[in-house]
Amino acid sequence: MTGRVKRFLWVAIGVVAVAVGAGLYWFEPWRLVTSTTVNESLATPPAPSASVSASAAPAAPQVVLRGAFVTHEHETKGDVRVVRHPDGRHTLELVDLDTSDGPDLRVWLSDQPVREGTSGWRVFDDGRWVELGKLKGNRGNQVYEIPAEADLTALRSVAIWCKRFSVSFGAAALT
Repeated sequence: MTGRVKRFLWVAIGVVAVAVGAGLYWFEPWRLVTSTTVNESLATPPAPSASVSASAAPAAPQVVLRGAFVTHEHETKGDVRVVRHPDGRHTLELVDLDTSDGPDLRVWLSDQPVREGTSGWRVFDDGRWVELGKLKGNRGNQVYEIPAEADLTALRSVAIWCKRFSVSFGAAALT
């Protein structure tokens, strides 16, 4: 083997090693087989009452909005509840969530409608949205504080959003 060929092989090996390293960093393929279960205490409010509004402070925690996840990029199951607490704050509860683990997953409130199928995968960053935080786990029950300035009359959907790839794993319309 000539010196030129050896040099070419070492450069090629180096390029392949860098490409594999970058791919592992960017896609985090091990997340396809990892799972984190979180079981936080839910407010366990009674069934919603027609007389309770999103702005009226109840005497006990009350569900003011709810929805069920539809699958987008990854199979996603579970329910969503917006709970109004006696002190006036709102929390978002993910109930019995079951989705895939993924890189850089976030919980978003959005003004975009929930669409089934691939047409709904990438819409949630098109309008207004509020990030409630990183997804704590891909399974179980989780609670997220909703900022007081979040307009729940306009933000009517919840998405499990992969920020790295700008895609929804699953979303729920709030009604």
